[in-house]
Amino acid sequence: MLPAPDRHPALRRRLRVGLGAFFIVGGLAHFVAPHLYHPMMPPWLPAESHRPLIFLSGLAELAGGIGVLTTRFRRPAAWGLVALLIAIFPANLHVALDPAAAAAFGFSQLVLWLRVPFQALFIAWVWWSCLRPPGAEPPGK
Repeated sequence: MLPAPDRHPALRRRLRVGLGAFFIVGGLAHFVAPHLYHPMMPPWLPAESHRPLIFLSGLAELAGGIGVLTTRFRRPAAWGLVALLIAIFPANLHVALDPAAAAAFGFSQLVLWLRVPFQALFIAWVWWSCLRPPGAEPPGK
């Protein structure tokens, strides 16, 4: 049986371009201004690992952002971004829970709490624009 045609190819393409740009800019920020990410680092991670982890996550964002823009690397890059978004979830939760980290990060705790559910939206963005089979119907249809 042939797969159903993709009913939203232009939208998926635009979302992929936006996704790629989002992660490329975010990845570059890890190298241009790594000090912005230090407050997000949970205290249970050794202090000497903070800077290398910031650079590693920036590199992963860059690679994922570039990868989703290519046909050849789109799926592995998208799975890498999903894994990255799951891996950085504790840092996002830490900065939302810790008033001192929130203050150092420069945003109110409310803003940082609102940011937490966006991780799931980012994963959905990656899934729909890069991983969901073209023409696949959502459950229940």
